[in-house]
Amino acid sequence: MLSTIKHYCIILIAVFGLTTASAQMETSKWKALIAVGFNSPSQDGLVTPFEANSINFPTINLGVQNMFTPQLGAKLDFGYNRFANADNTPEFKTNYTRINVQFVYDATRDFAFLPIGTGMVFHVGPGYSMIKPLGNYGDNKTSFLNAMGGLEFHYSLSKTVSAFVDTSYIIGFADTFDPITEGYGSFNGNMLTVTVGVAVSLSGCYTCN
Repeated sequence: MLSTIKHYCIILIAVFGLTTASAQMETSKWKALIAVGFNSPSQDGLVTPFEANSINFPTINLGVQNMFTPQLGAKLDFGYNRFANADNTPEFKTNYTRINVQFVYDATRDFAFLPIGTGMVFHVGPGYSMIKPLGNYGDNKTSFLNAMGGLEFHYSLSKTVSAFVDTSYIIGFADTFDPITEGYGSFNGNMLTVTVGVAVSLSGCYTCN
């Protein structure tokens, strides 16, 4: 009798474990990500005597992510950044928007020392940047290919929502400004972004808290 009870208990535990793992995978399969923060454009992307603030607000990132396996996936994301002139330099404001397709690697399993409920995610991939100066330099629009890479630290708030901090670097593959006047108020360099946001599950476990 006892051996039969133990047998059923083992089966129930196994089924529960598989169901829980499956639910976790389903809630991680599709996610929407939104984040807000600041940006820091590289000064060599600006022509003399233009100079940008080292810290600029806002940076807004929106994305949709799909995980093919528990560790590997991809995401399509859009970013909007604005930066402005530093003190004692010509006045300007510039909008920097981008769209990227990125590979995603969830490295949480590789770092066993991470506290329960936290995670670490790497992302990298190509994209396209669009620069739009405002005001007097509105005609100096430009666009170019980019490559973006970053690291996210996640903290689980519930089964379907996590908060995260993302640090990313965008490398621009742009031509030099010729003539140099095409660079007034414009930008053709790299950019660092730091954002804080939330990731919300779009799949599975719709009644989870």
